[in-house]
Amino acid sequence: MFSNTASESVHGWDVDSIPRPVCAVNASRVARDWEHARHQHRKAQLIYSVRGIVNCEVEEGVWLVPPQCAVWIPGGLAHSSRGSGETECYCLFVEPDAVAGLPTVCCTISVSPLLRELLMKAAGFAQLYPEQGREARLIAALLDELCEAPVEDLHWPMPVDRRLRQLAQRLLADPSSKASMGDWARRIGMSERSMSRLLAEEIGMSFGRWRRQLHIILSLQRLTQGDSVQTVALELGYESASGFVTMFRKTVGKPPARYLFERGNAGQGKDGANVPGIVLASQTADTP
Repeated sequence: MFSNTASESVHGWDVDSIPRPVCAVNASRVARDWEHARHQHRKAQLIYSVRGIVNCEVEEGVWLVPPQCAVWIPGGLAHSSRGSGETECYCLFVEPDAVAGLPTVCCTISVSPLLRELLMKAAGFAQLYPEQGREARLIAALLDELCEAPVEDLHWPMPVDRRLRQLAQRLLADPSSKASMGDWARRIGMSERSMSRLLAEEIGMSFGRWRRQLHIILSLQRLTQGDSVQTVALELGYESASGFVTMFRKTVGKPPARYLFERGNAGQGKDGANVPGIVLASQTADTP
């Protein structure tokens, strides 16, 4: 499905050598637990998840791609990606100068029904589709929709400081830990005040909010694979499912069941309208 070369190759394509500003492909029809090692390419990349959770990691952090969302990776940025559980995704490769207004940083975006249909249609084009006519007009419309797509904050930022990096790795290894901020600071050889200041400087959030954001990302991975809320809550260190649901609702704006239901309905509400993007930036108390 994927090759682990320095320049992306999908279905035998060296995407940087294709003389078209945009190319799309159904990169993994229905696959389970795949991983694509760290690599980079000149073209920017959009990975859109139809089914399952896709993770993308760059030097600055980890991005989560739930169903009906996509991650945008600027050209030349080294990254790795992996799918959790059964996944189906589409990849779009775009020359950095194809159109003005494309994102310049890695981000997760919400995919509208129109953008989704345009992407799927483009994936059926020949590698060297005509540069004039119907295909070119559809590609132009796709790029316009991509530039207008809303950004979702499904990102777990990674600090630069060596000690904070150590903290991040420990949190990933033991997300259920109930250790306080002071305990974590002592474990990595910092004062609580210094750790708080550095986190604010490097990732722009408090320790509690940073840990909650990690819990949101990890819980979505597990819930979309069929684990119960009760199981996920206990594995993340919450005393009960209700405590976890309260955290999720405060952070995301809706309980996990509603969030997953809306994602499972192709990003649309019951009346067919787009579901508003979630925000992981709410100012709530620094609980686990």
